[in-house]
Amino acid sequence: MLDSSSTCLMQRSTGVAEVTISARGLRRLFQRGSAKALLPHVRGMPEIVFLNTSGGLTSGDRLTYKMTLEAGARAVATTQAAERAYRADQGMAEVDVHHRVGAHGWLDWLPQETILFDRAKLRRRTVIDLSAEAGCVMLEAVVLGRSAMREVVTDLQFSDIREVRRGGKTILIEPFVQNSDILALGARSALLSDARAFATMALCAKGAEDAVETVRRALDVEGVEGAASGFDGKCLVRLLAADAWPLRQQILKLMTVLRRGAPPPRVWQI
Repeated sequence: MLDSSSTCLMQRSTGVAEVTISARGLRRLFQRGSAKALLPHVRGMPEIVFLNTSGGLTSGDRLTYKMTLEAGARAVATTQAAERAYRADQGMAEVDVHHRVGAHGWLDWLPQETILFDRAKLRRRTVIDLSAEAGCVMLEAVVLGRSAMREVVTDLQFSDIREVRRGGKTILIEPFVQNSDILALGARSALLSDARAFATMALCAKGAEDAVETVRRALDVEGVEGAASGFDGKCLVRLLAADAWPLRQQILKLMTVLRRGAPPPRVWQI
């Protein structure tokens, strides 16, 4: 029998999914544990769908998603559904995402939302390594609880670092931290105001600055506050919303703009 001072160690989820795509198609697929990768049959650019079969993240879970696009390869990568980070009482969950894009290749990294529940603890790092003349579109969207369930997030430890490199040199880095101390500042803080859903989208490619005006005209979904800027071969978009649904609709609209009319990944349309 456990006394009140005992700690019950729960089973942890670990997984690795790695995919290599050449200009002709799939070269390698490796899966272990709860991390999987699916390649649905679609027209146009290949789609890779990463998923976590454990159903969510909590203390001690470890997930790794990796993709390599060889020279000239183009692909879209996403996740099967919104990732959920649940209450964690025994340390951080960790997610490592690392994609490499060869010369003249292109990657659209468009994962679905991450939903953070009260008392979640999540550390995530996303790195996209671009070779010369390669490009990418990157998305990260986060939701603080489910408004339809009247969930309020007051206790949280969330660290999210997103980085894009070209030729080994960092061209975009976004370290984001959201913890209980910041949440305690309340709705008047300068961080998120009263938003509970937020996202960053980035286009990294030669001439990406030219997309800024078109993106700004597309920032018209009611209930979403957005801004766009362009500099040094990047177009960066930031979005805030009081709820996940309007944010998702704005993201879908911006996907079409940043991807030059290409439809969203199949799993985003379900």
